[in-house]
Amino acid sequence: MNISIFYEKKDSYKTIRELTYHIGNVGVDLQTKNKNSQDIDIAAFTYNDAKYIRKQMQVDNEELYFLYIYINVYAEDKKELEYILNKIEGIVQSKGMQTRRAYFRQEQAFLSCMPILENNEDIKQVSKRNILTQGLVSTYPFISSSIFDEQGIYVGTNIYNNSLVFIDRYDTGKYKNANLSIFGTSGAGKSFYTKLLILRNRLLGIEQYVIDPDREYTNLCKKLGGTMLKIGPTSNTYINVFDIRKESIEENEKGYLATKISKLIGFFNMIFGEIDEEEKAILEDKLIECYAQKGITFDDESLYKTGEEDKITITKVFKNSRDMPILEDLYEILDKDPKTKVLKTKLIPFIKGSLKYFNEYTNIELDNTLIVADVYDLGEENLQYGMYIFTELFWDKIKINRNVKKAIYLDEIWRLIGVTSNKNVASFIYKIFKTIRKYGGSAVAITQDISDLFSLENGIYGKSILNNSSIKTFFSLEEENIKILAQYSNLSEKEKVEIKSLKRGECLMFAGENHILTKIESNEYEKEIISG
Repeated sequence: MNISIFYEKKDSYKTIRELTYHIGNVGVDLQTKNKNSQDIDIAAFTYNDAKYIRKQMQVDNEELYFLYIYINVYAEDKKELEYILNKIEGIVQSKGMQTRRAYFRQEQAFLSCMPILENNEDIKQVSKRNILTQGLVSTYPFISSSIFDEQGIYVGTNIYNNSLVFIDRYDTGKYKNANLSIFGTSGAGKSFYTKLLILRNRLLGIEQYVIDPDREYTNLCKKLGGTMLKIGPTSNTYINVFDIRKESIEENEKGYLATKISKLIGFFNMIFGEIDEEEKAILEDKLIECYAQKGITFDDESLYKTGEEDKITITKVFKNSRDMPILEDLYEILDKDPKTKVLKTKLIPFIKGSLKYFNEYTNIELDNTLIVADVYDLGEENLQYGMYIFTELFWDKIKINRNVKKAIYLDEIWRLIGVTSNKNVASFIYKIFKTIRKYGGSAVAITQDISDLFSLENGIYGKSILNNSSIKTFFSLEEENIKILAQYSNLSEKEKVEIKSLKRGECLMFAGENHILTKIESNEYEKEIISG
């Protein structure tokens, strides 16, 4: 079918004058006519409508238009034509609109549907409807947001108009930050989309760091020549949670040890459970003592040692992992104090038991622009420890050079900001999303567990991360998760229905002010890399 819509603007001064005349006449009729008269209700409706239109035009500066809509239906034979006509009439009438077939005026209606801008006078009188500016806007059928950032990467196509979607999340002039939130049920396409972003950003030379709790990015990392890090009972790579790195704070800033202790408090909160203020103070004192044994104090100069550049020049170099304490050092300090015996006991698995791979010095070099941290071997209970350690490591990497574009992907982020985490850890993750922009970075939150994402502290951390993501991508979600998501975002009723009915690989994308239904697109070569 073809649809032709005409808008005919009326003269505002003349319209208001005619409305005033009509209101006056009908007002008199309403007062003088018998209330039992059959047409009294119709007169009352037209009276109220006329008053409303006049008010909108005089107070809200609305314009009055005549609206004409013509539908031209065609088919191969008469029987099919009648079937299509009945179907269209049923759909239109179910929405509360009236239809009229153009008997004896088919030619005029057909010509009005042609692209020659002819609204035939013979059918105008029976097809016109009044409409104000606000309602007129909603009848325009070709309104669909589009995103075509000049330096952006190709994401997919607009489902409504098939236009190409290019997004440059690092465009600070258009987006307040480069952060992304990617939500969707298992199998909806969020992992494929994330891998596609990693692949295309890799081609642009953007530094990317991925936290992989479900071992989904291993093959992609290998094919793209990235570095794979593993931590677990079978791995031979280690990261020392006590490491203080030179890039932990920015140049010309101070407070290496103070910054590190605040992060360690969050880490040990996961191990010890929520500790009260007294226990927190004691733990902080033990951490200070632990670093003091290695000659590290609140004086930042204590983090440097003398290095020999050659036989003549003596330089200062930043201490490495071997110069830092490890978990066993803290364990021994806790063992000496009766107040901390309980905390010491909880550390036993990390020192002598199944988690002793956390009690090692760092033995990896990170000089690749794509690094994937595999924490799958940690198991469900211990996953959050590895995710936190790698997140802190990558955060330090991100702060090295503000002029280099980079991104950190936090898959299953609910483990770090959900109910199984704690306020210190969640605050650290929120800080990343809030401040990564000034380091030229992008933080990407990926999850399928919407309820867990908003479970800690009444959802304030999940909401903060969602609000600090300029680009939000919603793949298909269950109705229960949509209801939860709607509490923390500005989803319209229409968008709620759309998210529920999305097919695999389709998403509702919020990019700045634009809300676009997008189909994620990739070529066969990309699919081979991602799926292989």
